[in-house]
Amino acid sequence: MIDRTLKFVLEGRRFKSLGTGRTDAMVSAEETAIELFLYKEPLEDMDAFLKLFNHNLPQDIRALSIEAVDQSFNIIQDVKRKEYHYLFAFGDKFHPFCAPFMTTILDPLDIELMQQGARLFQGEHDFKSYCYKSTDEGEYIRTIEYCELAENQDMSASFFPEKTYVLKVSGKGFGRHQIRLMMGALISLGKGEINLNTIENSLKTGNTIDLNYIAPASGLILKAVNF
Repeated sequence: MIDRTLKFVLEGRRFKSLGTGRTDAMVSAEETAIELFLYKEPLEDMDAFLKLFNHNLPQDIRALSIEAVDQSFNIIQDVKRKEYHYLFAFGDKFHPFCAPFMTTILDPLDIELMQQGARLFQGEHDFKSYCYKSTDEGEYIRTIEYCELAENQDMSASFFPEKTYVLKVSGKGFGRHQIRLMMGALISLGKGEINLNTIENSLKTGNTIDLNYIAPASGLILKAVNF
């Protein structure tokens, strides 16, 4: 959709766009970034371009700012930090309007135990167990700067249940489905299907623990990207 809008706004000029990374269908982004490559002249008036671009974007996408970068900039490699939030509620089937924004778990969950489990992800670990279809050639030693599960105070709506919760995770980069697999493990922990030792051992190199519950995409939000 973004490329289609760019094609219209640039009126046939040759271009290429590159995003900060892939997101799954039904994952929301409160803030992300794209890099625009123009093959001939640069934009004459970036402010005018931004206004025209926003005017033609779909209603659910808005460009916040634009700036020029040099040829050495790489929108994937130069990311210093990404922050993801995973919004969820439990114990009932809530208003249908919640569906695009949060995941609902019908079973009761032990939130205090899940909070302890979330803290285990913080730091440098081997996240091979949390990468979808991992291979022996991948790079799985990653550092999570911050990982906390708390009551949601950031997002609200009249149709939200009284209590909602959010997992907040930040780091330089993440593997395929990594946040959703981490959240899946925490949901399993909250249900009593696994324990804290399972999560702790799953972060050790060479473990054979199979964690295959991928939490639904609808609760995941790319909150911020910093360069």
